[in-house]
Amino acid sequence: MNFISFLSMQIEKIALNLNEIIIYLLPFLEPYLTNHPEAIMITIGFGGQALFATRFIIQWLSSENAGRSIIPVAFWYFSISGGLVLLTYAIWRQDPVIIAGQSVGVFIYARNLYFINREKKLTE
Repeated sequence: MNFISFLSMQIEKIALNLNEIIIYLLPFLEPYLTNHPEAIMITIGFGGQALFATRFIIQWLSSENAGRSIIPVAFWYFSISGGLVLLTYAIWRQDPVIIAGQSVGVFIYARNLYFINREKKLTE
């Protein structure tokens, strides 16, 4: 767990730097972000969840347009993006359950994108 703690600290340092940038760009947020520095990581976590949820909307709309169940390539890109952001959040929280789940998921999404890109290259 020491490695996870180390990664968590690195993520927190990046988040605090991001906090400073946000305060510089949007100074009216300074009182809130100064008193609630974890707010940036919670926002990042919700952003990852939004990316992850968007993949289902993309899949649903694509299937409706095709009149059959399909999984578009965008589904996998949103899956891996949301998975990586949620993995970052999970590491920051040092939550082994979410870390394990997102790690496996990110591997599967990357593998599917590998197969899709390999197939495209073979058919060109």
